[in-house]
Parts: sequence; C-alpha cells; structure tokens
Amino acid sequence: MTEIRNFLNKIILSICVILFMFMTVVGTYQILVRYIFKSPSTISEELISYSFAWMSMFAASYIFGKRDHMRMVFFIERFNKKTQSRIGILTEIVVLLFAIGVLISGGAYIAVLSMTQTTPALGISMGYIYMVLPVCGIITAIYSVLNIFDLMKKSKEA
Repeated sequence: MTEIRNFLNKIILSICVILFMFMTVVGTYQILVRYIFKSPSTISEELISYSFAWMSMFAASYIFGKRDHMRMVFFIERFNKKTQSRIGILTEIVVLLFAIGVLISGGAYIAVLSMTQTTPALGISMGYIYMVLPVCGIITAIYSVLNIFDLMKKSKEA
C-alpha cells in the first residue's frame, strides 16, 4: 500500500510542479507582452486560469492523500484510540462516497455535457477543462481506500 501511495504522491506532485512552472512562464509572458510590447495576450489569461484550476484540484488530492488537510482534532481527541480510528474510517467512507458520487460521476457527466462548448480564446472544448473533476475524483477515491486500510490496520493494533 505504501508503494502505491508513494507512486501517486510522486506523480501528482510532479504534475503540480509542472503546472506551476507553466503558469509562471505564461504569467511572465503575459506581463511582458502587456506592459513592454503594449499588446495584451488573450490566450495567456485562459491558460493561467485553467492551469490554476487543474493544479488546485491535483493539489487538493495530493494533500488529502498525505492526510495533511485541516481537521478539527479537538473533537476527536476526546475519544479513545479505537473510537478515533472508527470515526476516521467513517470519515474516509464519506469522502469516498463524495469522490465517487460528486467528483467522478458528476464530473464525468459535466465533462461529457460540455464537450460541445469551446473556450473563447483557446477554442478547446470545455469538456477537457472539466475532465479534471473525474480524474482527481479517482485519485481521491484511491487515496481514501488506502487511508481506510491504514486506519483499519491502526485499529487492530490499538
């Protein structure tokens, strides 16, 4: 399980770094052409916006997978270790259901539905932009299953 998690972490972190570098280059280009050459670029604005949306979704999946997201521990720390583990498993199941129902199913539906719409400047299908939802939903679901196995393992040890 650790190998799967580490592999996913490396892939997603690499995607986020590449997207951030791409946004930096395109943002710099946008500043240069707007203020130095007095010829604003319409394409760069859309590229940065859509790249930021993709990077945000991948980063959210990455943080979830590392279990570094914000949690309200003051509530859960009142219980013993076994109960904490059970609450953690229940939470992961809720996240798994959300990932399957909203991100994967809903995201795939909206991506297919918007395939005929195109972006104003780039002229690409909006379906490709929305495709990040089911992709990151699958990643989040995988992380959730891995987290459930980890919590079940800890629960048996406690």
